Amino acid sequence: MSTTAERDRAPKQDRSRATRQRLLEAAVACLAEHGWAGSTVSVVAERAGVSRGAAQHHFPTREDLFTAAVEYVAEERSSALRALFPGGAADDRRAVLAAVVGLYTGPLFRAALHLWVAASNEDQLRARVTELEARVGRETHRIAVELLGADERLPGVRETVQGFLDMARGLGLANLLTDDTARRDRVVNQWADLLERALA
Repeated sequence: MSTTAERDRAPKQDRSRATRQRLLEAAVACLAEHGWAGSTVSVVAERAGVSRGAAQHHFPTREDLFTAAVEYVAEERSSALRALFPGGAADDRRAVLAAVVGLYTGPLFRAALHLWVAASNEDQLRARVTELEARVGRETHRIAVELLGADERLPGVRETVQGFLDMARGLGLANLLTDDTARRDRVVNQWADLLERALA
């Protein structure tokens, strides 16, 4: 039978999780809108509706906060991709390509990109972001292989899938300054044809 202390602890843990979630969402939004320079802990805390002290309780340093935010972004991207194809490998590879490119051209990718730029100039942040991105890259590749129904035992298949992911990232970069939708659609259609031949 649970004690009163245990019953009291549960709502407190729920509030703590909710606060952490709000901080992560606010950090992602701030990075996407203001970049690294404009995204301080104070700005994020204000956007999340919590005190700076509460923010630092969850994330002692700015690097802790934004590294966790990018990890959250990566998990959200993976979850979003899986949610589009809950049955696993999709019948329509073109739809998989469009979904992956959509993730790379959305606000989650934009937020991650700002952190990458910051990490390129800050030694302390670089090691953490590099490690995180390596893990995210492996996970994204694995999901893409699964959804495309690709057999990586065949020569060139792994490189073809990785090339597609690199292309999707490049389209995300191109979309930062202008709406690249029309050209992007043509590129995705061309890659879909290439993938169909390569993975057949």
